[in-house]
Amino acid sequence: MIPAALLPASIPSPPNSVWYLGPLPLRAYALAILAGIVVAAVLTQRRWKDRGGDPDEVLEIAFWAVPFGIVGGRLYHVITSPDAYFGAGGDPWKAFAIWEGGLGIWGAVALGAVGAYIGCRRLGVSFPVFADALAPGLLIAQAIGRLGNWFNQELFGGPTTLPWGLEIDAAHLPAGFEAGTLFHPTFLYEMLWNLAGAALLIWLDRRFRLGHGRVFWLYVLIYTSGRLWIELVRIDEAHTIAGLRVNVWMSIIVGLGALVAFLVVGRRHPGRETSTRAGSSTPQDAPDATPVPAQDTGTPVDEADEAPADSENASAAEQ
Repeated sequence: MIPAALLPASIPSPPNSVWYLGPLPLRAYALAILAGIVVAAVLTQRRWKDRGGDPDEVLEIAFWAVPFGIVGGRLYHVITSPDAYFGAGGDPWKAFAIWEGGLGIWGAVALGAVGAYIGCRRLGVSFPVFADALAPGLLIAQAIGRLGNWFNQELFGGPTTLPWGLEIDAAHLPAGFEAGTLFHPTFLYEMLWNLAGAALLIWLDRRFRLGHGRVFWLYVLIYTSGRLWIELVRIDEAHTIAGLRVNVWMSIIVGLGALVAFLVVGRRHPGRETSTRAGSSTPQDAPDATPVPAQDTGTPVDEADEAPADSENASAAEQ
């Protein structure tokens, strides 16, 4: 047990979320996203190389995936929070201010996957193999990206008296709460969940030699499981359906879909691919097709008799 005296009384929020390099603003939210992308790319390069791929291909695929992901994340945020931009007193031009925060992970992953698929097709590599290599890095990138919410003092949970409660200054304090109220640091909860999930993914992948997209589907399942309970803690305004936040429903639906996909793919394609190239689906743990040398019986075989034998052997191999 950790002595109570050693526990923090609270977690302070950063006083600034933007710094200026001359006239150029450096926003913490944007820096967190960029740092997450870099870490994810480096880890994915290592995992891609371990699977037999060229590390440079990761950067070429990222060239497509990252812009698609950012646009998709922003679109999802604006669509699910339209009042801030198109409602009474809203500013439509703010919809383009990505640096101020507001990226929906559902849209980022969905459209980012489209960009990654385009990149994979252009390089002739297998999209499921790449998705498996990328999955742990995605969770780490999302963990780092949550630091942007901390700097922006946004998307925190309800009030708490726990020693790790988050301090929120008066400018960001929700209506109805007194100054000095501490809140659940949901950014920290999701960071820890995602980092633990990334470590679990790497271990499971090494232990069971997962392939054919199963690591990616496990990533989706791990993330949605955490997002589900974290959404129930948050108190920021959000659209609801049947009393539950939209992101809660998304977590349930997407998580169940990921579970089904993981089970179906595992049944159809056990093992791991032997190549990163598109069209290769042979599992690495499949037995090698070692040719059996023919025995010399001393009986001459003419070419007319040899051809049907070869055809018969070929048919058996295809089955």
